[in-house]
Amino acid sequence: MRIPTLIASLVLLALALAFPHLVNAYWLSVSILAIFYAIITASWTLLVGYAGQFSFGHMAFVSLGAYTSGLLVTSFGVPIPLGMLAGIIVCAVVGSGVGYVGLRMRGPYLALFTVAFSEVLRIIFVSETEITGGSGGLEVPPLFHIRSDIPYYYLGLILLAASLGAMVALVSSRWGLFFRAIRENEQAAAAAGVRVIRFRVLAFAIASSFAGLAGGFYAHYVGILTPDIGSVDQMGLVVAMAVIGGAESLVASVIGALVLEVAIEALRSYGEWRLVIFGAALLLVIRFARNGLLPLAWDRLARANPRLRRVFAG
Repeated sequence: MRIPTLIASLVLLALALAFPHLVNAYWLSVSILAIFYAIITASWTLLVGYAGQFSFGHMAFVSLGAYTSGLLVTSFGVPIPLGMLAGIIVCAVVGSGVGYVGLRMRGPYLALFTVAFSEVLRIIFVSETEITGGSGGLEVPPLFHIRSDIPYYYLGLILLAASLGAMVALVSSRWGLFFRAIRENEQAAAAAGVRVIRFRVLAFAIASSFAGLAGGFYAHYVGILTPDIGSVDQMGLVVAMAVIGGAESLVASVIGALVLEVAIEALRSYGEWRLVIFGAALLLVIRFARNGLLPLAWDRLARANPRLRRVFAG
């Protein structure tokens, strides 16, 4: 790693660690939710941007991981870390099933199938009031029995860093190469010896497990779960975060999620107009920067100063 890159990394790390002591409780809570969305957005980007499997049901796995952990902890007395781990495993298994059932589906058909799965799961959570609490919500115990949100921030930061590091390592490996080959041309990938079925199912399982991790963290942070967490509206927000940041880059999608969640809260005083501003920004990005704003900005900077590309390449 080159010295400028190391210095920049250390500065960012110092800012991240000092952040809870620089803001009030409200913005600390917003930052924790931004981290939550960043993990989800990165995992959705892994599935869609790298493996080419378009899904509108990703938030369903967030809710599945959240409810699995919450129910195990409240109903069976399972320790919270084991409950979160169980949520990850359940999401991986169910994600594998969804990926396998949708093997013959492409494009809009796969997207509609995942929407249907998401709505079916949401309706189950709404209907089973004796188990899930229905629309009234399911109360779950917190991870930390203190009033401060600082421990949640640092835990979320660790989970985000670990998740992003694992995903970056994955896409840089042979598996990542196989995912991209399937995204570009499944027939050509199969002809080259890639086991398309295995890796399509694997992509769903891995992405779903990270969504389950985010769901478990969210459940024990907010303390109450409602079926709305897996709604299509929430899914649309995640898609917008990935698209505006850059849906073909894990780092860009994470930054997009962090920035947009903070921006949405900063514009709350504008009422419903903030949604209009948000929608207009999304339309402009889709029209003029299809790879996202961050890759576009980085490309412009690199063209203006080629040394930047060499510095951060190390």
